[in-house]
Amino acid sequence: MRNLSKLKKTILISVFAGFTLLFFSFQDDLFQISKNLDIFASIYKELNMSYVDDVNSAKIIKTGIDAMLENLDPYTEYVPESDVEDYKMKYVSTQYGGIGAGVFYRNGKVYISDVFEGFPAQKADIRAGDEIVSIDGIPLQGKKSEQVSLLLKGPRETAVKIIIGREGKNMDKNIFRAEISQPNVSYYGLMGNNVGYIKLDKFLENSGQEVKNALLDLKKSNPTGIVLDLRYNGGGILQEAVKIVNLFVTKDVEVVLQKGRNKEKNINYKTYIQPVDAQIPLIILVNNRSASASEIVAGSLQDLDRAVIIGQQSFGKGLVQQTFNLPYNSLVKITVAKYYTPSGRCIQALDYTHRAQDGAVNKFSDSLKTEFKTKNGRSVYDGSGIYPDVYIAPYTYHQITQSLLSKYLLFDYASSFVQKNPQILPAKDFHLSDTDYASFVAYLSNKDYSYQTETEAMLQTLLKQAEKEKTYTELKTELETLKTKVYLTKKDDLTQYKPEIKRVLESEIVQRYYYDKGKAQQAFQYDNELKEAIKLLNNKANYNAILIGENKYKVIGKPGKMLVQED
Repeated sequence: MRNLSKLKKTILISVFAGFTLLFFSFQDDLFQISKNLDIFASIYKELNMSYVDDVNSAKIIKTGIDAMLENLDPYTEYVPESDVEDYKMKYVSTQYGGIGAGVFYRNGKVYISDVFEGFPAQKADIRAGDEIVSIDGIPLQGKKSEQVSLLLKGPRETAVKIIIGREGKNMDKNIFRAEISQPNVSYYGLMGNNVGYIKLDKFLENSGQEVKNALLDLKKSNPTGIVLDLRYNGGGILQEAVKIVNLFVTKDVEVVLQKGRNKEKNINYKTYIQPVDAQIPLIILVNNRSASASEIVAGSLQDLDRAVIIGQQSFGKGLVQQTFNLPYNSLVKITVAKYYTPSGRCIQALDYTHRAQDGAVNKFSDSLKTEFKTKNGRSVYDGSGIYPDVYIAPYTYHQITQSLLSKYLLFDYASSFVQKNPQILPAKDFHLSDTDYASFVAYLSNKDYSYQTETEAMLQTLLKQAEKEKTYTELKTELETLKTKVYLTKKDDLTQYKPEIKRVLESEIVQRYYYDKGKAQQAFQYDNELKEAIKLLNNKANYNAILIGENKYKVIGKPGKMLVQED
């Protein structure tokens, strides 16, 4: 009894000591918070009262807040009241009041980049390539992007007067704004061999329902499989990702686990209803711009061996953000947790917690990456995005094509093409003729599309090194001969890379007539990842072999250095 009493006494003392330490730790935290806030407020007060020039209070506070958050991660951010509506449109809702057109800036002027089908801008015959000269009598020369955005947007059914410039002439356009609702699913339809295809651009409100509607419509045609395209999808609302996984996975299956420092942020998201189809063969397309919610969908379906992932390694964003309301209608978005796919892996690629001394953020090293197992025992890895089951090397444009794009020469020629051609063949059938391409080459004759090839850059380095080592005189003849040969080779690039340039120019032209849906249809013929997906869905043996780890596709090399070959 004495020993038992002594034990109880020891436990009580230990518990008391623990609470005492916790109390003092809590008190110390409160003191530090109070102390630092007092210092911050005092500095702000003295600046406001004593600084030599007038101080913009809102700007200086925002600068201070931004600097504080910058040391954390790029997803933790302060949103002042003036930016809240734009924030909600970008991260939450697909709806806003406007005319239905995108804009870009060039040489201090504002131009229409694209027009959304069925909305006021298209109905008013505003076209891609038109310059916006003024909005409601306000000239746009020198205006910032947010200023132009505010002028174009407004409550639906309100009038806006726009003056546009086209081919040297100004035209008045009187437009009534409408509710602009941009779908999350920008395209869906049947591909070759009766394969269903769904292109999901973002995970904003209603994206789960949009994918479901597309899937139900495609199922009416009894497709041989479904391709869900998440390439260039930067993510959005986590719960929408869970809904989309639930379309293909049975009820009460873990999709993603959210874990944070605050235990209240620990949430285990599971499928909660019966799926639309838990059996149909499924392929997910990803690339290095697929992030966040895209990676939750791809990673969960990969871990559950429910889908084959095709494409390139995804972005690697394994962090979860939550928005908190602040006084005076402002917001703060804070990273509150990391997420883990069903195998237990976190795919976060950058280590924001352990920065280098200069503040640089490093990737998690290969030595720190851990192997996890899918439901069927396949190996998957943490620390660097989603590795595809079938890797397809990304297509890289030659420098001449990049130059034609960056200098808007393809864009401008498409604008002039539309003026001369009232209509073209349907998007999937349209091709530029050799005569059309010759016309484009002639159009470039007095345009600057200069660019430097890798060979030229290396040669330039060689010339500088020869001069530095005082060997240029001896090598001059050989170097000049090489320089001439490089120039002559480059001169033929418009011919040598004609198929590639035509491909991009056709896409630019098709979008003017058939908008985003037409652009998607026209691009299918060049889509290597989609072709591989259709091929795999029509070879059930290979498809099933991948999901049980006995595929004919061999991953060679370390994660992130993958090559794929077929036996």
